[in-house]
Amino acid sequence: MTDRRPVQAELTADNDLSKTDETLSVIDAMVDGLNDHDIDGMGRFFSESFRWIGNAGCGFKDGLKEFQDNWQRPFQAAFSDKTCIDEARITQGEWCAALGRQEAIHSGTFMGIEPTGKRVEIRYMDFWKVKDGKIVDNWVMVDFPYVMQQLGVDPFNGHGWERNDSSRMPNRNGGPAT
Repeated sequence: MTDRRPVQAELTADNDLSKTDETLSVIDAMVDGLNDHDIDGMGRFFSESFRWIGNAGCGFKDGLKEFQDNWQRPFQAAFSDKTCIDEARITQGEWCAALGRQEAIHSGTFMGIEPTGKRVEIRYMDFWKVKDGKIVDNWVMVDFPYVMQQLGVDPFNGHGWERNDSSRMPNRNGGPAT
């Protein structure tokens, strides 16, 4: 790298560390709301103008209504009997990060794939910013290629780099694959 370095951690530069407990409380309640499938009640946790910033295939949702209508409702139509499980969380100030999974039944069309009735695991990572008791930003990565593979579709047409792996992915606790 040359003389000039990019600014790092710009989004957390003004992070109010005294807000850690409040942030975790909002996220705990929001995940409970997700597990209750309470789409219409999400305004308890998200500001009306919050931004949902997703990876390719998920998109960008500007505001609560767009999030509800263009993410939550289609997602719930594609995947029923859905449970959200945060496997790890790190919370500091106004920020909370989580990685986890949703377990669900593929009961509606997803990425052009007709319902299979299969139980799937939908892995994700979220970064939430909470201000004044509500989520104002949510950066998310949802592992749609993994979901597609579980449904019998190879999104990489045999070119996925898993073919180069020396072994299978370890189990959730870091131990050997079963």
